[in-house]
Amino acid sequence: MFQQLRESGPGLLVPLAWLFVAAAQVDVVSSRSIFIAHLVMAAFITFFLTTGWSAMDDDGALAGWRAVMVVGLGVTLAGVAGFVVSTGSTALWTTSLVGWMLLPAAGLAYTGRLLDEAVGIYMASAAISGLGAVVYLLALVGYGDSIAVLGLAGLGLVGVGQTVGIVDAVVRF
Repeated sequence: MFQQLRESGPGLLVPLAWLFVAAAQVDVVSSRSIFIAHLVMAAFITFFLTTGWSAMDDDGALAGWRAVMVVGLGVTLAGVAGFVVSTGSTALWTTSLVGWMLLPAAGLAYTGRLLDEAVGIYMASAAISGLGAVVYLLALVGYGDSIAVLGLAGLGLVGVGQTVGIVDAVVRF
């Protein structure tokens, strides 16, 4: 059961996480819920790392994703810290959110370079995710007339890009 959860879980967790972030963007979920989501995400990452560490020892794509998860755990804990400290909380939350936009994009591009048979899927997923991060950052700095719509569009692109890549990985492997 643990192996099946480790192998298939991300295919469900990634799109759910981005839907949750979008819901937070439009104030459908509370900041307490976001704090709990950060704690749950840290627990899931720790679970995936501890149960799959040796399986990710090779020099292939899984080794790259292990690095993404290790750095991602730190990025997630920065988000947790944003709820605990009063000074710098916005910077910590932004680091967590933007970090989780960019880290998987890098992982998808790395995977695309390694898998000739799926280079198009992974490079497109990385590009869509990266574009979403840029769009979100433009909204964050106040570019455009409708910052909220631009921010949601960025989140949507990130969610779609990462979901396409992770679903392909779940199905392919």
